[in-house]
Amino acid sequence: MPRAHPSIGADKISVLTATCLVIANMVGTGIFTSLGFQVGDLPTGFAIMVLWAIGGVCALCGALAYAELGAALPRSGGEYHFLREIYHPAVGFVAGWISATVGFAAPVAIAAIPFGTYLHGVFPVLPPLLLSLGVVWLATTALLRDLRLGGSFQNSSTLLKLALILVIVFAGFYVKETQPISFFPTASDRSLLVSTPFAVSLFWVMYAYSGWNASTYIVGEIRRPARTIPLSLGIGTLVVTVLYLALNAVFLRTTPASEMVGKQEIGLIAGIHIFGVAGGRVMAVFIALGLVSTVSAMMWIGPRVTMTMGEDLRALSWLATRNSHGIPLRATLVQFAIVNFFILFTSFQKVVNYVQFSLTLFSALTVLGVFVLRWRRPGLPRPYRTWGYPITPLIFLAISGWLLWHLLEDASTRGPSLWGLATAALGLVIYFLSPNEKQAGDRGAA
Repeated sequence: MPRAHPSIGADKISVLTATCLVIANMVGTGIFTSLGFQVGDLPTGFAIMVLWAIGGVCALCGALAYAELGAALPRSGGEYHFLREIYHPAVGFVAGWISATVGFAAPVAIAAIPFGTYLHGVFPVLPPLLLSLGVVWLATTALLRDLRLGGSFQNSSTLLKLALILVIVFAGFYVKETQPISFFPTASDRSLLVSTPFAVSLFWVMYAYSGWNASTYIVGEIRRPARTIPLSLGIGTLVVTVLYLALNAVFLRTTPASEMVGKQEIGLIAGIHIFGVAGGRVMAVFIALGLVSTVSAMMWIGPRVTMTMGEDLRALSWLATRNSHGIPLRATLVQFAIVNFFILFTSFQKVVNYVQFSLTLFSALTVLGVFVLRWRRPGLPRPYRTWGYPITPLIFLAISGWLLWHLLEDASTRGPSLWGLATAALGLVIYFLSPNEKQAGDRGAA
């Protein structure tokens, strides 16, 4: 195990900050874009609300399983650390490879790009590209200063995001002119709930919920992880589930479905109907400010995976270096460079399709690892045990398996999913071509 940095102890992350990280990772562009890819194929309010409820249940079941692993195997790295301990170091490396290359950097870019677009709509004199780059530079600068400053920045930006979402929800339910949509089941809903369009829509929903496992990536920097990890994952996921259901109800209640079909800027479209003529500008500012915490959270967490990989592999040992405040400086700068590249060249839909299959696959392998670890290491101390075991992890595995099957079956998502698998296979090749892993003593000196 790596030796703790001498300056980290005083700045351990609290339950509040860990929970804010979970919420900030989950609430990003997904909730303000996904509905446009659902209302065309799922024309009833009941089907859409069930869709988002299933996403929340799946995320919560996954969070409960991850909480057991995070408490039993308390080291930063998320799936990278869990899978190498449960299965084989090569499996963990592939999961870390996906996280380090696109798993965090691409979503940061996807959040930063609309930040610039929305603010440019309000302040046309400001170039959207410079705004997108600027928010990444701002968040990275704050996170590189010290852990305490990064935590304060994260807490304040996340709480601001929650306040803004609550404003949208209350304003949306206050609007008297509503759309003719019902949230009660109809005769057609039974067939919709087992259809391929429902499964493909769930793909977008799970992207919006991704981040429910956020605090497990920074276990090594968390205060009392056996308590903090379960609380942060559980509370964060429950809060986001409630917010997502409320937001989607508001969007469906206030905005004609015909205006949302195939559109990404759902928040802006709904803002016009909620706040009037000036709604677009108000919503643009709301969304932009909310995206700051998403950028910050992913810029914080992603480098911890790369740093942990550097502690284990000689070829990546240069990424394990921390500065005087215990911050993984080089790993953060590497992700910073990748994010800047994605901002210039990325596309929202292509990146989501590309990365989601692999992330879902490795999340499923991790949750399955709860069963494997209990069988292989029954004597391992488990300060927290998965609530509802074995039902809750089985629910997650069933939903994930169904989603993975339909992603490969549907022509629109098969190609990007296969490219995601190819990227994972490339990571496996790189692992076996890399120099040997460090021994335990070498890792401790990193």
